[in-house]
Amino acid sequence: MLSVLEIIKRTTEFFDKRGVESARLNAELLIGHALGLKRMQLYLQFERPLTEAELELIRPLVKRRGAREPLQYILGATEFCGLKLKVDRRALIPRPETEYLVELVGEKLTTAPKAVLDLGTGTGALALALAVKYPASCVTAVDNSAEALTLAGENTQALGLAARVRLLASDWFSALVAAEKFDLIVANPPYLTDAEVAEATPEVREHEPRAALVAAEEGRADLERIFHQARGFLNAGGLLACETGIAQHARLAAVARECGYARTESLRDLTGRDRYLLAFV
Repeated sequence: MLSVLEIIKRTTEFFDKRGVESARLNAELLIGHALGLKRMQLYLQFERPLTEAELELIRPLVKRRGAREPLQYILGATEFCGLKLKVDRRALIPRPETEYLVELVGEKLTTAPKAVLDLGTGTGALALALAVKYPASCVTAVDNSAEALTLAGENTQALGLAARVRLLASDWFSALVAAEKFDLIVANPPYLTDAEVAEATPEVREHEPRAALVAAEEGRADLERIFHQARGFLNAGGLLACETGIAQHARLAAVARECGYARTESLRDLTGRDRYLLAFV
């Protein structure tokens, strides 16, 4: 019989051959998940022989990861701003770059927003993180994908935030009442080109929803639409905060000026690339 450690080593070798990054970590997380063990518990059982029933639990997960399905989809969850979120093929996996947007918004706002809008909510990550960050705020989260909106609803319920987070099926602002106003609007819309997705890892290219990744006009189409329409939904002193592609800020800043925003601010992600554009009313 093979021990836990032997299976980890074999899985790591298999993942290495398949081009999986952080192969050993992926192996430990998947095997631990299959066995219902945390990593530290797994370490304490390295010498334990695995039964055939346990191996049958591990094999399909390893096969899926070897096919480059994202680890988060296989585990069924990820962490975002300290919240555990359910994730699957219905929406993009929340990234650290988007977590950093929440941090930046907190630094830029001088007062807590009373009304928040999250455009293209996906898993609900931004909306839910901001609802926790600002307990007195009313949060609206919209998405054009019925599947993504259902997933966001499941996360909203699981976190006990259904009373404070309104979920709405909407093509950006289309379902909102014209008189609605927000102090903060956040968006992580599609901003990649077809060429960029073609060069992405198989995890992204073959498994995540393409509609949430790619936009027309060199990736700017949805962002430009958001900048044009958001201006009328922001209160005086309001903020529009968007995650963007890394070569789009000059054009988007020009669009913001045309729309009458008071000023814009271009901010970099933790790798030093232009990633966030903020527009102030």
